[in-house]
Amino acid sequence: MILGLIDEAITDGARLEPVCEVLGLTLRTVQRWKCQGVGDDRRAGPRTKPANALTDTEKANALDIANSAEFRDKSPKQFVPILADRGQFIASEATFYRLLRDANQIRHRERSREPSKRSRPTAYTATAPNQLWSWDITYLKSTVKGSFFYLYMVLDVWSRKIVGYEVHEEESSELGAWLLEMSCASEGVTRGSLVLHADNGSPMKGATMLAKLQDLGVATSFSRPSVSNDNPFSESVFRTAKYRPDYPSRPFASLNEARAWVASFVRWYNSEHRHSAINFVTPADRHAGRDAEILAARARIYTEAKARHPERWSGATRNCSPVLEVTLNPAPEKEVAFHD
Repeated sequence: MILGLIDEAITDGARLEPVCEVLGLTLRTVQRWKCQGVGDDRRAGPRTKPANALTDTEKANALDIANSAEFRDKSPKQFVPILADRGQFIASEATFYRLLRDANQIRHRERSREPSKRSRPTAYTATAPNQLWSWDITYLKSTVKGSFFYLYMVLDVWSRKIVGYEVHEEESSELGAWLLEMSCASEGVTRGSLVLHADNGSPMKGATMLAKLQDLGVATSFSRPSVSNDNPFSESVFRTAKYRPDYPSRPFASLNEARAWVASFVRWYNSEHRHSAINFVTPADRHAGRDAEILAARARIYTEAKARHPERWSGATRNCSPVLEVTLNPAPEKEVAFHD
């Protein structure tokens, strides 16, 4: 059959060498099969039982040991060394695993809950402001040990603009819902136009928050449990805040002091900070749609500078194209678009 397919391909104009490469064969193998008059693929392995294979009795004995009261809660990687310490070698770890798999016994062998597989969160791609937001809460230290202030922050993923923030003495679903409502009102968000991403904290999944999201017509997106990388935009802005040179070296003495510092940070972040992920324009300019004009003017400056002194430029000028879309939690192979 294999040789017949090869002959058919060659008749259709294919060369023998590429055909062999596709089939995973060498030219020498095909030539040998033709000399032997073999028409089928003989790469299926030996037809005779290996001499070193375990007997049926040995297989049954190995399974009895793996399922014994002493070893039934241990993996082969654990009990094979125990047996070796006792001067016994029944089979290798790989053989034990193979026997257990053949017997349909590869399962969680401890009393603890079996690990569950968490699917990746849905990927969303934003192409304009107020399509995709991310929000989270972080701690701000106070002068009272064990007591914190809580920074609530809502970020537009496409523009990186902080569209809402508050500092409170507690974290709750009610305060988060109020902030989201105020943010949607200030941005003029319409029903069905926004996806809000958050982690799995109780304020994010509280009944009040979920009811408010439904009332506002905001779709929800959540990170996998204990996976901070699923909410990278909020985590990033919190890191930027706490590593600013003017971030207080001592804890905040009062709620008003914390609120004043956060307000100054938000003004700087939105209106002065050139964000690297959006080609070094400010989030406020990008959110307002001014980034394309700013980047075009910047490109003209670079082009003129290169024209004046081309010998000083080894290649093209810096890329000043605006970032057209931003994806949250992109899928490994195919991104899911939020807005076409």
